[in-house]
Amino acid sequence: MAFTRTMRVLSATALTGALILTAASAASADQTRRDQWALEALQAESVWNISRGKGVTVAVIDSGVNAEHIDLKNNVLKGKDFVDGDDDASPVDDPHGTEMASVIAGHGHGMGAADGVMGLAPEAKILPIRANIEGSSGFADEIRYAVDHGASVINISMYIGDSRFEIGGPPEDLEAISYALKHDVLIVAGTGNDGARKIGFPAKAPGVLAVGGVNESGTVWEKSNYGPEVLLTAPATRIVGAGWPGNKLRIADGTSDSTAFVSAAAALLRSKYPDLTAGQIANRLVKTAALPDSASGLPLPDEKYGYGSIRPLAALTEDIPAGSTYGPLKVPGSEGSSAAPSTGKSDADYAAENKEADQKQLIFFVVLGLIALVVLGLIVFLIVKLSRRNKNKTGGSGGPVGYAQYGQHPVSPQRNPYQQSVPPQQNPYQQQSPPPHGQWPPQQ
Repeated sequence: MAFTRTMRVLSATALTGALILTAASAASADQTRRDQWALEALQAESVWNISRGKGVTVAVIDSGVNAEHIDLKNNVLKGKDFVDGDDDASPVDDPHGTEMASVIAGHGHGMGAADGVMGLAPEAKILPIRANIEGSSGFADEIRYAVDHGASVINISMYIGDSRFEIGGPPEDLEAISYALKHDVLIVAGTGNDGARKIGFPAKAPGVLAVGGVNESGTVWEKSNYGPEVLLTAPATRIVGAGWPGNKLRIADGTSDSTAFVSAAAALLRSKYPDLTAGQIANRLVKTAALPDSASGLPLPDEKYGYGSIRPLAALTEDIPAGSTYGPLKVPGSEGSSAAPSTGKSDADYAAENKEADQKQLIFFVVLGLIALVVLGLIVFLIVKLSRRNKNKTGGSGGPVGYAQYGQHPVSPQRNPYQQSVPPQQNPYQQQSPPPHGQWPPQQ
């Protein structure tokens, strides 16, 4: 039986009311890029030297996407409108879906793409899906369409307020989530913007990667909903995105945006590591996440931070064991015939597996360190021996080998405050130490 429900997007517009800017006049191009603080915090320039999301399709289940926006043109595929039943997924009265698409895969415009909105995965493709907010279920049909049309990541920056979804979700939606997992598709969804201990659907459903929001200081945004389902956080405040109609821009707050950043990070990883499963992609994001100093000491996962804020560069570069098929994702049970197959592993098994992998890696680093010390000792021995030999030949004249000339000192390279250092591998299922000073989330 059809019913009417409350569907909410997860962006709360910044300031008081919509702040809609034209790309050409109201905000300069340079200012637009400067306003995208999250790109710098997430070390986007360094990330793009490794992956830009090429070859990955991200489905955006939302209000539709403006495929003709100057910062999205040619990055948006033909999708589906589940309201009108056609393949034109353009928005009708809401820019929200366009904003999410641009945070994920905006490519900017102008010389060197220096103008406009740049997404975290600028070479990913967007599969736009205009969700039917008055259907008899949640996102079941939309999820299945995304899976069947080539998406490997699904972004859902919306949640449903109907009471039936507070229990856990209707069977058809849970089956669709299982269908996505069975076909190796990662679903990312936002927790909600009420600042309450209440996770919206589908973020609360087993098999979905639930995302909360943080502000520029790296601390939890006060309106980010929280609960035991939260796995990760990402930037959620004053996020610049593409708008609608035309080439307008939009600045907003919300776990919508943090969800889009996590989807983009997943696209970067799926491009670089195509053989990893959806759960193993989530595992990389979880194992490299970090907490701000103000949250140090929290047992993980925390109800507000999950395992911490994403660090895409670390996720792309650190040596992370692949882990189990579904990683940190809670696998749905046997809801329907399309439920994902069970790995036979409990949460305790998964934690033990990762602990063992971490111990092996620790042993590796200890052995590597001992080898390095031996090599260093040998080098020092050779330098001293050569130095003494030179002194004997010259009657004591001649300086030691390998030092700077008089009046000079070794100079350490200038440190980039956003540059990613690579800490020793940690167990993400125990307390993490805070990232080194200068990294995001910043120290408090």
